[in-house]
Amino acid sequence: MVAIYSEFGRRVHANASQGTDHGTASDVYCSRTRRGGWYGTQPSLTDLDNGDLKVSTDFRDVYATLLREVLDTDPGKILAGWTGHLAGVLGN
Repeated sequence: MVAIYSEFGRRVHANASQGTDHGTASDVYCSRTRRGGWYGTQPSLTDLDNGDLKVSTDFRDVYATLLREVLDTDPGKILAGWTGHLAGVLGN
């Protein structure tokens, strides 16, 4: 299992120097031999939250699922009691 996560997203609209500033929503890429796909809701580029993409999947759910299912670890101990789960990503 390989998981790639960026701690910041990008804002939709360009700033004054035609770049993009840090935003609030980003994506997580997980690679495994037999499972894949899009999970969560595809973000809208027009329905924004103060200029940022709206978050549709809490990263803690992804991380908790990986801790539990891949590393056989209690996510609550690492994520201060968070025990969310993202069904379907790992075939569960």
